[in-house]
Amino acid sequence: MTPKRPLLRRLFPAPPLTVLVILFWLLMSDSFSFGLIVLGVLLGVVVPLFAARLDREFARIGTLRPVPKLLVVTLWDILVSNIEVARQVLGREERIHPAFIWIPLDIANIHGIAALTSMITLTPGTVSAALSDDRKYLLVHVLNLEDEEHLISEIKRRYEAPLMEIFP
Repeated sequence: MTPKRPLLRRLFPAPPLTVLVILFWLLMSDSFSFGLIVLGVLLGVVVPLFAARLDREFARIGTLRPVPKLLVVTLWDILVSNIEVARQVLGREERIHPAFIWIPLDIANIHGIAALTSMITLTPGTVSAALSDDRKYLLVHVLNLEDEEHLISEIKRRYEAPLMEIFP
């Protein structure tokens, strides 16, 4: 039989998150009133309760060796993509071929998938749109698709492979 957690721990599963939610709520409010403070405290209690139920997968970290290179690759891709998107937007509209593509995923760790979707979305000209229910495919919108297979292989090589080392 597992021991029951105390009531205070059940109400506040993540006290730092509670404090953070309250602080962000108060910072985003344009004024301070008793009602806003009460609503902030209510959010600070409720949000961590739901977050604790949603986050059932813990982030297992493999190796951090690929992180520096991955950061450099991502920053470089963001820079190059900014220039490319500006060139495309300022150019002739007929030369832009937007498309949605499904990328098959080898990575299974939800935290690694979240990092992958963030990197794709941070890179101008691409947006992660959906993850299949079985987490095996990622739908990505591309501003200008020239070669689908090349784009998929680049995303898998540049982002997914290092993330699979970080999040096994």
